[in-house]
Amino acid sequence: MWIKSFRSRLTLWYLAFFSLLFLLFSLFLYSMLSRALERRLDESLSVEANTAAALFEDEFVEMKGDPRSACSEVLADLRLRAASVAFLSGTGLLGSSAPVPQSELEDIVARAATGLGPGLIVALPRAGPNGARAAVDRVILGGQKYLVLAVQPLDDMAADLALLRRVLLLALPLLIGLAGAGGYWLTSRNLAPLAWMAGQARRITHSNLETRLEIGGAAEELVVLAASFNELLSRLDQSFGHVRRFVADASHELRTPISIIRGEADVALSADRSAAEYQQTLAIVLDESRRLSRLVDDLLNLARADAGRVTLQVQEFYLNDLLAECCRSAQTLASARHIALECRGGEDVAFRGDEQLVRRMVMNLIDNAIRYTPAGGNVTAALEADRAGVAIRISDTGAGIAPDAIPHVFERFYRGDQARSRQDGGFGLGLAIVKWIAESHHGAVELASTPGIGSTFTVTLPR
Repeated sequence: MWIKSFRSRLTLWYLAFFSLLFLLFSLFLYSMLSRALERRLDESLSVEANTAAALFEDEFVEMKGDPRSACSEVLADLRLRAASVAFLSGTGLLGSSAPVPQSELEDIVARAATGLGPGLIVALPRAGPNGARAAVDRVILGGQKYLVLAVQPLDDMAADLALLRRVLLLALPLLIGLAGAGGYWLTSRNLAPLAWMAGQARRITHSNLETRLEIGGAAEELVVLAASFNELLSRLDQSFGHVRRFVADASHELRTPISIIRGEADVALSADRSAAEYQQTLAIVLDESRRLSRLVDDLLNLARADAGRVTLQVQEFYLNDLLAECCRSAQTLASARHIALECRGGEDVAFRGDEQLVRRMVMNLIDNAIRYTPAGGNVTAALEADRAGVAIRISDTGAGIAPDAIPHVFERFYRGDQARSRQDGGFGLGLAIVKWIAESHHGAVELASTPGIGSTFTVTLPR
């Protein structure tokens, strides 16, 4: 539509609907009044025709069967308000109180010959400028048929209807103008909360996303709109909060290895050192560089996952074999920490997915369990399968995780007092990567933990 203003569109639609409604009402009113006037006229003519016929019968007897004399007497005595009376016989017009077109009389006589009955209302279109209507009654006297007509022109009814048409035509522009002004006022009044909401929304920026729209006592639909917008603001505020925390945590994690590398380099360059000291410095720099490289890789993978740019390399492999290989790879770390690592792969379980990502997910869970299990503890990796899907369970006998920390362990850079420790070498990204890999395979990961007893991570994947 070429009109851009929503207020103008609503006003035009309201005006069009009101105009159509008024037009239909005018047509209905005109039709009903026309029929009512016509019906009242027909009833009046029928009564007058019946009265004239009764008088004609009486005068016919008094005039000893002379129809013309009887007709003259009736016309002399009869006083009608607006109608005229005519008497017809088979030979023609006997008499009338007002002239009636001969063509109309001939038509009525012809119709009488074909069985025209009494009490019939006929239209006389050629009688007068607006035509006329006639009520016809029939009497049989002395073996002869006579027709009695009560005729009235339609001039008065036409004048009344013309007056009504003029009134409606004059009222139409006035009512449409009033409807347009009223529609515009109503539309402006009801859309005022939208302008108020727009003004509030324009004042909301990234620095005050906690602000919410206030709608007051507006219509229910606008309340729903404001509530939806406030929910959007809440999600944006939460997302911005995550981004700010993510940037702050990433900066903090990156700053630590960079500071160590820079410090070691400054110390090494501050004075001449022995070869052993240089080797020790380079070993520290290499270790921190590897740590930094792992952190950057994890951040890059999560960023690609958030952007939806990671494409799974789907292939078929056996999950039990993959679990056994992950346990063998982690055995060295478990042995160094004096932890018993048990693998329960079971029978062959075929699975279609990204083998490298699933391997990384399992390794992250096993590595996490080993790092936070004290010496002498146990870590168990088990695989269970049925027709619906598979479940990979990694259990440990570590310190466990506090109930209030469980909802946050899959958040990026999150570390609980007992569940996370920088000294153990983690960045707080391992479990976030586990969750992403599970969800990218249309699965889920759950945590059950009891402080002082241990934790169990369960990854469920559809077959």
